Amino acid sequence: MGFFSSADKQLWLLALPMILSNITVPVLGLVDTAVIGHLDSAVYLGGVAVGTTATNLLFMLLLFLRMSTTGLTAQAYGAGNKPALARALVQPLLMAMIAGTVLLALKTPLTWLAVNVVGGNDQVLHQAAAFMHIRWISAPATLANMVLLGWLLGVQYARAPVILLVIGNLVNILLDLWFVPVLGWGVRGAAAATVIAEYSTLGIGLVMVWHVLRLRGVARQLLRRAWRGSYGYLLRLNRDIMLRSLMLQLCMASLTVIGARLGSDIVAANAVLLMFLTFTAYALDGFAYAVEACSGEAVGARDPSRLLHVWHAACRQAGLLALLFSLLYFAAGSHIVALLTSLPAVQLQAGHFLGWQAILPLAGVWCFLLDGMFIGATRARDMRNSMAIAMLGFALTLLTIPLWGNHGLWLAVTVFLLLRGAALWWVWRREWHHGRWFNYA
Repeated sequence: MGFFSSADKQLWLLALPMILSNITVPVLGLVDTAVIGHLDSAVYLGGVAVGTTATNLLFMLLLFLRMSTTGLTAQAYGAGNKPALARALVQPLLMAMIAGTVLLALKTPLTWLAVNVVGGNDQVLHQAAAFMHIRWISAPATLANMVLLGWLLGVQYARAPVILLVIGNLVNILLDLWFVPVLGWGVRGAAAATVIAEYSTLGIGLVMVWHVLRLRGVARQLLRRAWRGSYGYLLRLNRDIMLRSLMLQLCMASLTVIGARLGSDIVAANAVLLMFLTFTAYALDGFAYAVEACSGEAVGARDPSRLLHVWHAACRQAGLLALLFSLLYFAAGSHIVALLTSLPAVQLQAGHFLGWQAILPLAGVWCFLLDGMFIGATRARDMRNSMAIAMLGFALTLLTIPLWGNHGLWLAVTVFLLLRGAALWWVWRREWHHGRWFNYA
């Protein structure tokens, strides 16, 4: 089999639109960082980093709404089960709206809790609280958008997620550039831009989903009945994905929390460096999303040959892309940092840790792809257990921080990604060789 077989071409047809649309997400983060990073103090950049970490911790904890929706939708799509396609949309959407409304109602105590847990510089925390108080307003739309995106991915309608993500993020970027430097709203402007963009995306997403429902032949009467029926399996699936996401977000949030305690310049530098990892992850997730959809479709259709062809193609193409990212960060990392912030102290601190950014794409690509394989198969319990192993390795590696400082923190991230991939790979090979991959319950 050649390096670019027919399976590779099919994978790119599904993955490329998602890569292009996913890249707009970290581009948004780059704009946020660049706009706030060019204000007159690192306090603002640190505040946005803390505020974003705190809100994303809860939003990503509820990422099961997107992940379970993709897996269940892809399986229903592969089996040609239209009632199941309707349930895979309506039931998670109801859960998303309820959870988002609860977060909105609790925005004040949630902000207070986050600020007191993080600790550190009072000025940074003041800016973080100002950001979070506005950002929570978008909660219902943010969670509903997860469901819409997951459903569109599951039915392999690549055009719709592209439109959904690109337009939403472009709105956010344009408002960022208007609210912060032009109107002078500071961190509140960055938060307000995100809120408006989320609700704009929700409106666009609902129109797109309705269009795809008609294309896939899902009738209105199926949607009316879709909220009924047992939620037991969905709740168990979401419980395990939520626990998995909690462990992931605790590890990622610790970068900001521990960095804040190492100093305001360190937390600001880590916020800049996280843009490297975020950009890489969102680009490689285009392949992970393709694997999710194809894995779920193969499970629904009981087609192992299709699954293997897509998996091998994903390893080849995503591995090459990860290598290109590593080379780019190694050669031009300092120039990228200079584009993100004009603060000399932050640039200096970031420069000390750029080497890790060249390592992380190659360390993380395999766990991204395997996540896609397991999400499509709705093997949430295995994902939860493998994440626990990776979190333990992460926690043990943090013990190097007193000796190595911020280098120990980035070493822990590298170990975390490697252990995630290794644990998932071991489970995948075991289940496949014993013929249990398509018989999971």
